[in-house]
Amino acid sequence: MRARTNCAALLERSTPPWRLDRRESTKHCLKYRRGRGEILIVNHEGRGWWDPQSDAKGDVFDLVQHLEPRLNFGEVRKLLRRFTGIQPSFPAAAIESGRSPDLPLPIRWARRPRLRRGSPVWRYLTYARRLPPSVLESARAADVVREGPYGSVWFAHHDGRRNVTHIEIRGPDFKGSVRGGDKILFRLPGGSGPPTRFALAEAPIDALSLAALENIRADTLYAATGGGMGPKTISEIEAIVARLAPIPGSRFCSAADADPAGDRYAARHREIAAAAGVAFERLRPPVEDSDWNDMLDRGERTKP
Repeated sequence: MRARTNCAALLERSTPPWRLDRRESTKHCLKYRRGRGEILIVNHEGRGWWDPQSDAKGDVFDLVQHLEPRLNFGEVRKLLRRFTGIQPSFPAAAIESGRSPDLPLPIRWARRPRLRRGSPVWRYLTYARRLPPSVLESARAADVVREGPYGSVWFAHHDGRRNVTHIEIRGPDFKGSVRGGDKILFRLPGGSGPPTRFALAEAPIDALSLAALENIRADTLYAATGGGMGPKTISEIEAIVARLAPIPGSRFCSAADADPAGDRYAARHREIAAAAGVAFERLRPPVEDSDWNDMLDRGERTKP
C-alpha cells in the first residue's frame, strides 16, 4: 500500500484540498499549499513528504496521521484504500515544461536570503548537523551559505575571482545542486589574512565541521570539492597550493572521508602537494567509514 499510494494524490483530494505550487515545484520536489501558510513538500516520487516548517516527515501513513492525528493505524489503512493507484493531477513533465528559464547562478544566489538565527535552515545546521553558531556566523560573514527554498541550505562554490560557479543543496531530506555552473571549490577563510594552511574536505558540511572542531584556525582556508574533482577543481587546488609554496611552514591538509574513496582523493592531494613542494598532512577522521561531520556529531553527543 505504501508503494502504490501517492502522497500528492492524497493531498489533492483532502478536505480542504491542497494546491500544487507549480512555480516553486520541481520534478523531484512538489510544493503543496493550503490555507494561510500551510506548506508540505512531496518527494521520493510521491512516496515521501516533509514539512519545511517543522520536523514532520515520513511516508503516506505518516502523512495521514499528520493531517488527521485522531485516526489510529487501522483507520489510516481504511482511508488509504480509496487512494491506492491514483496519480496526482499534474505529471512531472508538465511541471518541468512550465518552468521559466534558469537565471544565472550569481543572480539566483543573490536573491536568496542570508542565513538567519532561528530560521529552519539555522535549526537544521545547529541541531541536525551540530554546527556551532560561531561557525555559522563566519559562514554568513563570508557569504558562502544562504537559505534555499523548503528549508534547504545553499553552499556556494567560487572561482579564484570570487564568482559563484556552482551551488550545492542540502536539507533534512534532500541532497542535490542547482542546475548549471561548474564545481570548483566551496571555501571558508579562517582569518582575514593570507592562509598558510589549506584544509580540503569532500563536502561543505565537513569543511565547516572541521572548522568547528579546530575552533576556526585563523591560519587556515577550509574548503570542499563537493565530491569528485573535475579539471577546474584540480586547477584551483593547484593554484592555492602554489601560493602556499613560498610561505615557510605552509601545509596542505587532506580532510577527505575515512573510506576507500576518501583515501584515493587524499592520495591525489598528496601528489599535488609534492609537485608544489608543500608539506602534506592527512587529516583522516578517526572512525572508519565516517566524515568530519560524523566526528562533530559524536563529540557533541558525548558532552556531559
